[in-house]
Amino acid sequence: MTPHIGQRIAAQFESLSAQEQRVASFILDHFDDLAVYSAADLARLTGVSKSTVSRLFKRLGFESFRNVKTHARQLRNLGVPLVIESDDMAEEGGGALARHLQREQENLQRGLGRLDTGDIASAVDALCSARQVVVMGFRNSYPLALHFRQQLIQARAQVRLAPQPNQSLAEEIVDLTTDDVVVLFGFRRRPRALSKLIEALARSPARCLLIADPTATGMAARATWFLETPLESLSAFDSYATANSLICLLANSVLHQRLAQGRERISQISDGYSELDELETAVMSVDWDACQ
Repeated sequence: MTPHIGQRIAAQFESLSAQEQRVASFILDHFDDLAVYSAADLARLTGVSKSTVSRLFKRLGFESFRNVKTHARQLRNLGVPLVIESDDMAEEGGGALARHLQREQENLQRGLGRLDTGDIASAVDALCSARQVVVMGFRNSYPLALHFRQQLIQARAQVRLAPQPNQSLAEEIVDLTTDDVVVLFGFRRRPRALSKLIEALARSPARCLLIADPTATGMAARATWFLETPLESLSAFDSYATANSLICLLANSVLHQRLAQGRERISQISDGYSELDELETAVMSVDWDACQ
């Protein structure tokens, strides 16, 4: 990946003029808002001329401010938390909430609506019949992996999260067999190790379910199944609502497919909660009639 604008500024900062440094410092201090400023805004807010702003961007390798804004949006698509909408997310009157709700609904419709039902059914079959399910995720994907493991272990045994904190990957995959399934969450801003991991999983006898955003499409061929999930939001931070909805769908599908075993297991877990006095209210209320 070519250096982003912050890295370019850092590399050239000492050679910039005093006025250019003023603009560059403002950009670094307001990096998340870069895509919503105009060149005139930057000149006005930093007390320099528009020609100074233009000259700075050319020194940084951009032909025009339009190129800068495109660069900022590309960074956002890679998961860099940049504000890309000009609308104020803090506005009063519910406008921001309404737009947020609309975007979430669009993500759900686009994400879940485009999934191949055959892939879902095949993946659920594998999750039900596997000797063990190994769930993996790094950085932003880790909470999703943790949540999926917590959901799935209610319905079946032998579900583990890997690797354990500060442990290496090799020990986790060396014993994988054809009877195992690895669920790999690979959402953007992935660590470099993930591409090598999925190559290793492709060489292993285990089957791999990759759940990720569209930027992971290049890895899809190495997985047995690829379930693509959008993350777009109105502003800086990605939304994982659709990913969590997919987790709910998969976990519930596994439970429904092995309903008798799932009922018994959930009952045993509920008894364990009471025995260990783990929860404030010993609840695991399941409407089994709805599961028929």
